[in-house]
Amino acid sequence: MATTDVARQDTGGQLGRKRIVNDMSIQVATVNGSGSQSSNTVLLRAIFQMGVPISGKNLFPSNIAGLPTWYTIRANKDGYIGRKKEIDFLVAMNAETAQDDVMSLAAGASVLYDEPLGLDKLRNDLVFYSVPYDKIVAAVCLEAKLRKLVKNMVYVGVVAQLLEIEMGEVEKAIRKQFAKKVKAANLNLAAAQAGFDYAKANLQKRGVFYIERMNKTAGKIIIDGNSAAALGCMFAGCTVVTWYPITPSSSLVETMIDYMKEHRIGPDGKATFAIVQAEDELAAIGMVIGAGWAGARSMTATAGPGISLMSEFAGLAYYAEIPGVIWDIQRVGPSTGLPTRTSQGDILATAFLSHGDTKHIMLIPSSAAECFSMASEAFNLAEQFQTLVFVMSDLDLGMNNWMSDPFEYPTAPIKRGKVLGKEELTKLGGFARYKDLDGDGVGYRTLPGTEHPAAAYFTRGSGHNDKSNYSERPDDYENNMERLNRKFESSRSFVPRPEILKGANAKIGIIAYGTSHWGIIESRDQLRGEYSIETDYLRLRAYPFTREVHEFIEQHERVYVVEQNRDAQMLSLLKLDLKPELTTRLRSIAHLDGLPLDARSVTDELSTMEGK
Repeated sequence: MATTDVARQDTGGQLGRKRIVNDMSIQVATVNGSGSQSSNTVLLRAIFQMGVPISGKNLFPSNIAGLPTWYTIRANKDGYIGRKKEIDFLVAMNAETAQDDVMSLAAGASVLYDEPLGLDKLRNDLVFYSVPYDKIVAAVCLEAKLRKLVKNMVYVGVVAQLLEIEMGEVEKAIRKQFAKKVKAANLNLAAAQAGFDYAKANLQKRGVFYIERMNKTAGKIIIDGNSAAALGCMFAGCTVVTWYPITPSSSLVETMIDYMKEHRIGPDGKATFAIVQAEDELAAIGMVIGAGWAGARSMTATAGPGISLMSEFAGLAYYAEIPGVIWDIQRVGPSTGLPTRTSQGDILATAFLSHGDTKHIMLIPSSAAECFSMASEAFNLAEQFQTLVFVMSDLDLGMNNWMSDPFEYPTAPIKRGKVLGKEELTKLGGFARYKDLDGDGVGYRTLPGTEHPAAAYFTRGSGHNDKSNYSERPDDYENNMERLNRKFESSRSFVPRPEILKGANAKIGIIAYGTSHWGIIESRDQLRGEYSIETDYLRLRAYPFTREVHEFIEQHERVYVVEQNRDAQMLSLLKLDLKPELTTRLRSIAHLDGLPLDARSVTDELSTMEGK
């Protein structure tokens, strides 16, 4: 029996199924700008506080207000936090989409709707609950202009009663959400309580979904990936941030501004950092390179359109060998594309960003915890290999709510790489900036301002020899490019290694990366339970690929590369890296609708390709 099949039981003519506890997806359909974000966060946090693993995903339009928006809470006792394809409990608050939302549900789902919508006439295989929100909120909120916002908190109370979420936890969540606004907290609590009381007095519980207290969230936190990244960059010693606002990366820098103002102000009251909003993405990356050349740990955050604009400067940093970190919070392209949908569509372009022969290091986090930890790794690698390092997050990870273990306080020292100071230069007498003395392709550098005459050097993006002198000699250019490639190859031993999960003698392998990970974890269990298909799994965490990636492919007859883009971009990178005879083992599973990857889609496609 598939996981979406649920046995029915006789309920005397009423729709009914077996009781389903702590395993559901709740979708709230509203309009953008209606103030539903606070209500949805309260609902998510109340469930989390009852010890149930959760995740929250916001599907919102790319305008300011008025268009449909959906927020989905996944609650799962087994810890699955990827998007669930099916919606089990719909809160229909948007008249524009209500009918389509209801018609998309599987039989047996529950629908909570605003009374004037009359949705119960659409189908007879769903559980419907009608609530007169306007009447309820009018009794709670005397200010008419606030009712639109407070109305959303009414459905929190109704949902709490129907799913048996404890009102004590709802109150706790509201107090946290409005921690600095006591009056607003009291008003919203009254609205939630009014919804709870109405549901208790007027709605007969007929649905099958319940929340019960358990203990699987103790010690955990809820955070979005962009906030985790901002915190990680601060701990990594970043002192220069340049940016141009673009969805979905803006909140990374906005959050970092708050962190730095709180923790990076010197005893004299002056900032020990510089965060600059540039006039465009070209200026932003130019400033990063200038600051990196001067010795600062510098970074920017952007999305696909910004990455495209940064192409020429990326080549300059690669060729002049200047460190810097770029966070790419990927969204759907090409062009403007779907600015508020998620994707893994920048992988191939970023790997070779710029004209000529360039290759860049990429780190690929899959969780908020890795957004935090990979920040330090990115800056260390950038300075160790004197190059740009791209951290390839995505909208799903960056902007959505994720359950996480608390982050570990960094204890490893910052690695500045091969930097010569005054003492070393005095002993050496001089140095050749681009000469490979250690066989790893990485030259030695000095920082401007070092008090030694040999410390001064000129860097350029045109042809140069190992002393940084201008040169158009073919042998100088060839030697330089070969050394740069040797440096890139050396980085294979230092980038984060993949995560590998193995079963019992599986002939089939799965390779994925980033937020696809959460769908894969669940899909592997579905494949095993429904089709007896055993799989091994490798989660990529960086490019260039380490030796474990090659070995994993060699060990399996077929390897499915799952990614959220149309053109199998990571599979293309793998093919370029592998022995030709191994490339025939690779197969692509592409997910490109802009929604976070769900397990069911992977299970259905892989099982079909396996002839099941």
